[in-house]
Amino acid sequence: MKSYWMQTVGNKTVLEMRDIERPAPGPLQVLVRLHAASLNRGEFVIGHGLHKGGQASAIGMEGAGVIEALGSEVKGLKVGDKVMGRCRGAFAEYAAMDAVEAMLIPATLSFEQAASVPLTFLVVHDMLSLQGKLQPNEWLLIHGVSSGVGVAALQTAKAMGAKVIGTSGSPEKLARLKEHGLDVPLCLRGSGFEETVMKVTEGKGANLVVDTVGGSVFAESIRCMAFEGRFAMVGYVDGVLSAELDLLALHSKRLRLFGVSNKLRSPAQRAEFLPEFKAEVIPAIADGRIKPLVDQAFAFDQLEQAKEMMETNKHVGKIVLRMPV
Repeated sequence: MKSYWMQTVGNKTVLEMRDIERPAPGPLQVLVRLHAASLNRGEFVIGHGLHKGGQASAIGMEGAGVIEALGSEVKGLKVGDKVMGRCRGAFAEYAAMDAVEAMLIPATLSFEQAASVPLTFLVVHDMLSLQGKLQPNEWLLIHGVSSGVGVAALQTAKAMGAKVIGTSGSPEKLARLKEHGLDVPLCLRGSGFEETVMKVTEGKGANLVVDTVGGSVFAESIRCMAFEGRFAMVGYVDGVLSAELDLLALHSKRLRLFGVSNKLRSPAQRAEFLPEFKAEVIPAIADGRIKPLVDQAFAFDQLEQAKEMMETNKHVGKIVLRMPV
């Protein structure tokens, strides 16, 4: 079968398509004939440390397709089921997916939409619900709201009854996201949002901040957080890995700062809250309260072009790779 591999050489990533043997599912895995897989920026950002320098590895982190074979100990799934889930090596024709990660695709979703759900919306569920404790009518500030995680956070927050402020350097992208419920669009890159955030929240500040940008917006975000506010660090595409921390604000406002990453978690830890995700988020996707936004689907042999689109920030929502089925 065909599979994409990537290695880091210096400060660049190099893609390669390989012909490898089709994987055999382990006892607690399913073999999925993939129809689509989505791109995630963190996999291509060298600073995120997901790839060792000079060492090639199969890439792709989430996908959707049809089960072709079951491991000997798998229960509750069958051959022919349409599933979506997190799995290693998803930019391929087939992948072995842990059965615990495999979720039945709601009938309302295409394979392309389904491929954009597992990793991205699980991250969003972690930062908004599990750690962020977002409540109805609270204010959420999303930096980089047009990214895949940003759009998913916007859609999920609106389904939860929250109000959303989103930053982006593109007025066109913000205009598109108004259609998805964005309450307050802020057209800017980097700093300059504090005054508006404090004004629209009537001087109280944001209850939850989602930072997909990095250290360049950290200090100002802390300044415009509400009492008992929460801050989710998701990514650092700006490359700024350090920032000033106002300890007085942290102390007096009783702020909570947390990271959202699966890099150091075991498979069991990553899967721990899947039941809550299936109960809280999947029904909202199935009935249309949350609609995964796919900006563009590329053919399987166009991963390089898809990666270039992501790296030049031309998209709103998710970019998907479509398999040759």
